[in-house]
Amino acid sequence: MSELDGVWKIRRTGGLLPPLHGVRKQIHGTHGKTLLPGGLVGVPFDVVGLELHYGAPFSGFVDRLVPFDGGFLGDATFRRRVFGRFE
Repeated sequence: MSELDGVWKIRRTGGLLPPLHGVRKQIHGTHGKTLLPGGLVGVPFDVVGLELHYGAPFSGFVDRLVPFDGGFLGDATFRRRVFGRFE
């Protein structure tokens, strides 16, 4: 079991991300998916350490996570450049 396993609520804290009301990340082992409001499944991703790597057509997007206060802070990146922050 990974420290990221579970369902996580996401909250935008800055940058070019849209409001993330109702968005969650569901993670199990080395894979996960974004759950959109209403139960819609969004983009799947691979878990590499504390990074979430999105596949085509979103290749190049990586969420980098840092443990914080029982949860995580995250940087949303594209080609290693930060464009948004979330927790």
